[in-house]
Amino acid sequence: MDSTETRSLPENAYRPLAAGERYRPVIAAADRVPESTWRSILWGLGLCAIFTVASAYSGLKVGQVMEAAIPISILAIGLARVYPRRSTLLENVIITGIGGVSGAVVAGAIFTLPALYILKLDPHPWQTTFLCLAGGVLGVLFLIPLRRYFVRETHGQFPYPEATAITEVLITGEKGGSQAKLLLQATGIAAAYDFFVTTFQVWKEFVDFRFVPAVEGLATRARMVLSFDAVGFILGLGYVMGLRSSLLLCAGGVLSNLVLVPLVWFVGRHLPGGVVYPGDVPIAQMTATAIFRSYVRFVGVGAIATAGIFGILKSLRIVAGSFGIAVKAFRAGGEQGLERTDRDVPVVQILLGVVVSALAVALFLRGLDGSAGAMVLGLLLTLVFSFFFTSVAANAIATTARNPVSGMTMLTIIISSVVLLEFGVSGRTGMFFVMAIAGMVCTALSVSGQAITDLKTGYWLGSTPAAQERVKFLGVVVASVAAAGTIYVLARGYQFGEAAPGDARAVLAAPQASIMKALVEGFMSRQPVAYLLFGVGAVVAVVMEMLQVPALTFALGMYLPLELNSPALVGGFLAHFLGRRSEKVGGAAGRAIAERGVIIASGLMAGGALGGVLGAGLRLLPWYAEDRLKTPFYDNEPISQTVSALAFAGLCAYLWFASVRRDRPA
Repeated sequence: MDSTETRSLPENAYRPLAAGERYRPVIAAADRVPESTWRSILWGLGLCAIFTVASAYSGLKVGQVMEAAIPISILAIGLARVYPRRSTLLENVIITGIGGVSGAVVAGAIFTLPALYILKLDPHPWQTTFLCLAGGVLGVLFLIPLRRYFVRETHGQFPYPEATAITEVLITGEKGGSQAKLLLQATGIAAAYDFFVTTFQVWKEFVDFRFVPAVEGLATRARMVLSFDAVGFILGLGYVMGLRSSLLLCAGGVLSNLVLVPLVWFVGRHLPGGVVYPGDVPIAQMTATAIFRSYVRFVGVGAIATAGIFGILKSLRIVAGSFGIAVKAFRAGGEQGLERTDRDVPVVQILLGVVVSALAVALFLRGLDGSAGAMVLGLLLTLVFSFFFTSVAANAIATTARNPVSGMTMLTIIISSVVLLEFGVSGRTGMFFVMAIAGMVCTALSVSGQAITDLKTGYWLGSTPAAQERVKFLGVVVASVAAAGTIYVLARGYQFGEAAPGDARAVLAAPQASIMKALVEGFMSRQPVAYLLFGVGAVVAVVMEMLQVPALTFALGMYLPLELNSPALVGGFLAHFLGRRSEKVGGAAGRAIAERGVIIASGLMAGGALGGVLGAGLRLLPWYAEDRLKTPFYDNEPISQTVSALAFAGLCAYLWFASVRRDRPA
């Protein structure tokens, strides 16, 4: 079947079908091609575990989960050539589909589970593993009945940007060997770079140039601080995001750090007494970072929540249509008589899976010391939110490749908190109860979004949906164990959210989890809630929608520290100029430049995150100390920061020149 791997997609793959027209995939329904083989399953599970670890670190660092499916699809093509029987196109689809579960499970995990550690609730690893597993399984089960609507019935109506990219990579597998080699090279460089920078004292990780008198004057007199996290994986992240998205992300950071923080400082330092809730010290005594954490980040919370709600409202019509198709699919019952490329997991198995999952969730919630009524209510909230948000997530991924998990998870927390408080569930038990519901719902909607991408890719290429759906459950199991384990290890070596007094451990921002923590703590502890700050953020999101700007990206930038946004902007500019270079060159050479840029950026993301996780593991060893490896100039701010800036510029140069180089003739 090697020849099928070089075929092009049919002409009607990306456009709506005319009356009576049918889409015929690359591999016909009548063909019998190896799919779920031991080779494809084991490679998929191995890559799933690796990318889960890497994605968990990157998500906790900057709030952006590394997308694994595209680099895994490239690796799958390269791996196909190491066997005497070259792997088939559909085996590569299985590898990519299983491996891609990693980013989805991680997104659900890092948005919620670190909040349990921030709240000092000390969850057991088996509890966090269960939350990921239950949410992931529900996400797959609830999506399967909607597959025909999103994949088949609406052919050509959704762009599916990520599925398109994966499909194009797999279908042009001839270049896979060299692409995989380039990806591994970039991964190795970034892994070594970020490992030493974040683990030892070789040079400063953060560059703020406050050793320059003018910059220091801005920081002290106006609380305007420009900072830059000079690591490789944020550079790669910005490249993959592109210039527009990275500009929006950075623009939100500029508004927060260079407008709102100085504004709070200018007004607050003159107030009598100086202490303004939710701050606990006079504003005149606060640094820019303290003002951001005490006030401005709550504005970001309101903006993110409102932007997520806008995403749900926009999807209501599509959700109604998808439910209609789902009802027809259930009434039809069974998959007998359907052609191979339209055969799902049988309806009876889906229903059985939902029942078993519901019983497991009920037992878990009952074990949290909640009443029987709270258990039933928590189960209903989990199932209803997971089912409803599954179609919302699928629609979001199909249209923009962005899943608004932040807003939907916040909505889950707010509604769950309000309802459970009415039943007397509050305090620390209530916090764990609500975060457990949110963790399962968040993972469910995240996994369902990734699954629809995988199923659309398989539809274009000719995979068997039932085979893809079954192996998804295996990927969910491996990713759940790896994600929960990674978060547990990082929780011992790092602090999540912000530094606690007397704790010398390094901090991982965990921005989304910090937002969830603030929400659930405010509600379940019956503390005053900074509604005015949330409201200001909501107005910002409304303004973004009025300007037809993606509000969620801008809002996330408002919440993230500026030093985590600015390197992404550099990556976005590199993507822009390399894109122009590839257009100018044109032809196959131009396409090669664009492909190499994406591959290198993906390698920087994967390698940087893996290097950070390795550093976190070293922090658990008794002999570890940051100054065990220390350069003579590390404590000299001008030299150390200059070296850091030059080293980061070297990474940029590597990305550029390795992308534009010409391949040597064979």
